[in-house]
Amino acid sequence: MNPEHQRLKATHASQTPWQKWGPYLSDRQWGTVREDYSATGAAWNYFSHQQSHSRAYRWGEDGLGGICDDQQILCFALALWNGNDPVLKERLFGLTGDQGNHGEDVKEYYFYLDSTPTHSYLKFLYKYPQAEYPYADLVAENQQRGRDQPEYELLDTGVFNENRYFDVFVEYAKASPEDILIAIEVVNCGPEAATIHLLPTLWFRNTWAWGDEVEKPGLRRSKQSFAPTGDAVIEASHLTLGNYWLHCEGSSTNAETPPLYFTENETNYAAVFGGENASPYVKDGIHNALVHGQTDAVNPAQVGTKVSPHYQLSLGAGERQMVRLRLTNQPTLAHPFGADFETTLQTRRQEADDFYKALTPFEMGDDQRQIQRQAIAGLLWSKQVYRYSVEQWLKGDTTMPEPPEGRSRNRHWRHIDTADIISMPDKWEYPWFAAWDLAFHCIPLAMVDPEFAKRQLDLLTREWYMHPNGQLPAYEWAFGDVNPPVHAWATWRVYKIAQKMTGPSVDHRPFLERVFQKLLLNFTWWVNRKDAEGKNVFEGGFLGLDNIGVFDRSAPLPTGGTLEQSDGTSWMAMYCLNMLEMALELALENPVYEDMATKFFEHFIYIADAMNHIGDDQTRLWNEEDGFFYDVLHLPDGDRPGSAHDHRIQMKIRSMVGLIPLCAVMTLEPKTLEKLPNFTERLEWFIQNRPKLKRNVACMETKGQGARRMLALCYATLGQVEPRDRLRRLLEKLLDESEFLSPYGIRALSKYHAEHPYSFHADGQEYRVDYEPAESSSGLFGGNSNWRGPIWFPVNYLIVESLQKFHHYLGDDYKVECPTGSGQWMNLWEVASELSQRLIAIFELDSEIKRPVNGSSNPFQHDPYWRDYVLFYEYFHGDNGAGLGASHQTGWTGLVAKLIQQQGEYDTDRA
Repeated sequence: MNPEHQRLKATHASQTPWQKWGPYLSDRQWGTVREDYSATGAAWNYFSHQQSHSRAYRWGEDGLGGICDDQQILCFALALWNGNDPVLKERLFGLTGDQGNHGEDVKEYYFYLDSTPTHSYLKFLYKYPQAEYPYADLVAENQQRGRDQPEYELLDTGVFNENRYFDVFVEYAKASPEDILIAIEVVNCGPEAATIHLLPTLWFRNTWAWGDEVEKPGLRRSKQSFAPTGDAVIEASHLTLGNYWLHCEGSSTNAETPPLYFTENETNYAAVFGGENASPYVKDGIHNALVHGQTDAVNPAQVGTKVSPHYQLSLGAGERQMVRLRLTNQPTLAHPFGADFETTLQTRRQEADDFYKALTPFEMGDDQRQIQRQAIAGLLWSKQVYRYSVEQWLKGDTTMPEPPEGRSRNRHWRHIDTADIISMPDKWEYPWFAAWDLAFHCIPLAMVDPEFAKRQLDLLTREWYMHPNGQLPAYEWAFGDVNPPVHAWATWRVYKIAQKMTGPSVDHRPFLERVFQKLLLNFTWWVNRKDAEGKNVFEGGFLGLDNIGVFDRSAPLPTGGTLEQSDGTSWMAMYCLNMLEMALELALENPVYEDMATKFFEHFIYIADAMNHIGDDQTRLWNEEDGFFYDVLHLPDGDRPGSAHDHRIQMKIRSMVGLIPLCAVMTLEPKTLEKLPNFTERLEWFIQNRPKLKRNVACMETKGQGARRMLALCYATLGQVEPRDRLRRLLEKLLDESEFLSPYGIRALSKYHAEHPYSFHADGQEYRVDYEPAESSSGLFGGNSNWRGPIWFPVNYLIVESLQKFHHYLGDDYKVECPTGSGQWMNLWEVASELSQRLIAIFELDSEIKRPVNGSSNPFQHDPYWRDYVLFYEYFHGDNGAGLGASHQTGWTGLVAKLIQQQGEYDTDRA
């Protein structure tokens, strides 16, 4: 057990709070729903990036490469100025949802390079241009571009030409849980000497201005300043957090102490609203003092709630300079920057190396090892303190103007009252939790910190998140929207991963049982709310797949009626099987759960029957002629033009919607059935007495490899068609390179629609779906999300896992052509491995020493100071693998870390 494992163990045993401090600061707080107090709900416009410099936040804080405590009381982050920008660089800039031609988009280059699970070591890189940052150019050019054009990126502006930028690295290394060493290294990458102003900033989140009678904390210059070395010390005092000291290293050669700029984290009402300020010291005081020379904007008394030491660094071409600080709860440190500083920093770096080496003890190439480590770093850096009381937000604060009438977003979720550390999809583009994203995050997180992954899944089922009716909150913009019900799947997978990681020394069953009990409520909500006609065919809504169809599936259909969804029904079938697996596991120690297992077994049978057999060839979800699953549009009674079947119409779009049925599969081990006689008896009764229903589980009679049984949605008989033939027909399209199979994974929409777009007419309007492998031309969901051709990691991961399960039952003898038409035959485990390799290849250096993820970006492809800093995008080009959408959505794209792990273990076993 290496030191990082020991720290994790101590943390989760509540012995030592190693995770009290971490990268829990958001990358963007402005433009969020929490900070929006408008009547219209126009969050992007109500609290803008321009206002963020001068206006205090109500619910959280943001910063550049920053850290904070686990309650986000005290925050630390970088602030920079190149002498040319109109504002200090205190936070990341990007386009709002209305400004970008493909929706919101961060326009900065920053990289989460490393992190251990306890955040004993962290490393971050920001690339800062030396010329004036082109804010106006980015907005103007993107606004004039259409959806059929690519986004205008920061590199396109020319501001990085001739490498005229600074690399700003920040490392955090904990000497103890509350003694944090900070090393900031600045590199002049340009051809000429250049100056940068470095202002590491410490501040308190504003908790005192909202009428809650909270005692105001304070920062002051400490008397501990050390004249011999030129160091300065700032003391931070807070009633509940306690006292901390920030040591700021000065010049040891001439005893030069860095000047300290103090101000208040208070709104500049004069600048933002044209009002009067109660004090001359406001949030943008340091900016005004440095950028505009307003020396009276900072407090000469050296007190406040926000402070920055000022380091002016002049660097020659290629020169590096280091600034060191130390944030500690120790009242006195005789030598804060003595020899132990560098020793501790080097030790934490080595311990991080040792931790990740132990994670992958098998042979792995350096490139894959680096990709995996940066993916996990992105996941760990994407933790965020998420504070939001919907009741308080709707009511407003006593010291602020009353919220306008008609402001009602999330009004049915008044019970939500959060102050937790949550894994975010992307702390700039999506700085709020999303239920199905979070489920996928937890899979790779469980590889390095199983307890944190377990807590995340448990969290959303707690009473301050889950609705009393059993619904899980979807995401901040609309808690009542519907994400795919993958929470049970993630719970089961994290339980199994945790068992493997910790061995029998830790009992994870209480976690499984606790979440299972809450998911019973959620499952009931789904059955009661999303099965409109009570026939086990589900609607569901957009289900996280955004613009995959011709309609916005979250909104009322333009035709009226309902949409019976292949993916909605498949997700519910998968949900049944996930609950069945958990119930069987729990039943091994508590026979009561056998009854629950029987319930979910029977429920799956009925869903499978409905999906495969209700209706005829043109009105059921499965289309026998095409060998594919489709959604079915059910028009309201009386609206039946044409033939007798026109009121139920198959929407013949070959999309991920029709592949989700593959994910509803599980195998049953004979040893499990032997230990659970009551469940086994009920199962056998079904086989003997329900001939029409057992056609959905024919494999329950025919035992597979190792005498296993299997339940699978797309392994059901229909007339004389063998179940294997249905699976094979679906796999023919999945593995066809002219349809779903890309060199980089499975496309969300078949390439078939490039030449055969799908069109539907209603009320004189055409609704159309074309194959779009890159950015979307549709404005649905803001235009920044596209399920019409690109590759998405979460559903690809589920398909890979499902193929492995099929192989577990069918064995090596069941083979399919991969790719379709190639003459190359593989068993399903080999197919899963092939898909994994294609997904991993998105990030790997290819034969031309390029990474497909980097697309056509010249610096990212060719410059060694860019090429090896890997970004984990929201989704990827369906043909060439280039990264698209949010550039730091390591959350579910971080699944590549798990794929690399699985592939390494598989290759080792095969060798």
